[in-house]
Amino acid sequence: MRIEFHPSRRSTVGAEWELALIEAHTGELASAAERIVAAVCPDGSPAHPKIKHELLLNTVEVTTGICATVGEARADLAESLQLVRSVTDPLGIELFSAGAHPFSSWTRQKVTNKERYAKLIDRTQWWGRQMLIYGVHVHVGIDHRGKVLPILDALLNYAPHLQALSASSPYWAGEDTGYASNRALMFQQLPTAGLPFQFRHWAELESYVADMFVTGVIDHFSEIRWDIRPAPHFGTIENRVCDGLPTLAEVAAVTALTQCLVEDLSTRLDAGERLPTLPPWHVQENKWRAARYGMDAVVITDAAGNERLVTEDLADLLERLEPVAKQLDCVAELRGVDGILERGASYQRQRAVALANGGDLGAVVDALVAELRAGAPADPGY
Repeated sequence: MRIEFHPSRRSTVGAEWELALIEAHTGELASAAERIVAAVCPDGSPAHPKIKHELLLNTVEVTTGICATVGEARADLAESLQLVRSVTDPLGIELFSAGAHPFSSWTRQKVTNKERYAKLIDRTQWWGRQMLIYGVHVHVGIDHRGKVLPILDALLNYAPHLQALSASSPYWAGEDTGYASNRALMFQQLPTAGLPFQFRHWAELESYVADMFVTGVIDHFSEIRWDIRPAPHFGTIENRVCDGLPTLAEVAAVTALTQCLVEDLSTRLDAGERLPTLPPWHVQENKWRAARYGMDAVVITDAAGNERLVTEDLADLLERLEPVAKQLDCVAELRGVDGILERGASYQRQRAVALANGGDLGAVVDALVAELRAGAPADPGY
């Protein structure tokens, strides 16, 4: 089976941001996506090009076009968010983004009426119905197919860093799971989700995909839902590691980090460097550690088994990537990662709110809603 990869302009960037719909007076999820998506649809068009349905009717996804800079992507998302709010505000519906809703029950959520979603639920049953989760996906353009798999494998070294920064799903069905990102482990229960395989050659990927088609596992390449995956039709690598991020500032920060990592790895390939990778068992362990401990995770940094606190490794990584950020015109957005390190990731902020309010998860939802409106994380101790 031949998979055509359509190269993109190098290190162009795009983002997809999943937003939860909330009943303002209860904080519960609202299955209102059909009404909202229909309302924003331009006259004479079958759908809005950047505001879309997702698996559940309590979700809308806003996406960017192909952007040259993270600042452009941020402005694109902000414009779509404003349009969504022009519909939701009069309806008494609020918005937030996090890896999961702190207390709404998955049993009460309605699935979007599309064939591909019906097929997914029919196949995956109990696990599929529990996918009450939200994420942020970042695409970065790749200029040559031969770079895709080496960059993908090398990006796995930084998957725990991205997971820790974005971790925002400590609660599930009203309980503290003890994890920074319960979403990370929930999502991988789907049969084609989770960590990608590490292929050395494009032909190996093609053989794998052919097997998935022949055995009826998938009908389309997009049904491979790896944490990091090639997107051949877009000509990108797609980072799908991240939990839903509560603020536009955090989306921009993680987008900048992803773009800088990909550009740095692409440049090193051009210079003839063999990119460092981790054994699959180290990658798997790092994912669990980041999901469990978030910013307190001690991650494995190389094939020799050396370890380091993820926040310390991030600080050095940001310093190393600053020249790349200057080249890509995203210095301000990349420095937003420092803001997450200083204020804490969303899971930490959510737990601080719950603690300050006697365990009231309604207050956590209110805080998430307020952060999205403000556009930036709240200061610690609120």
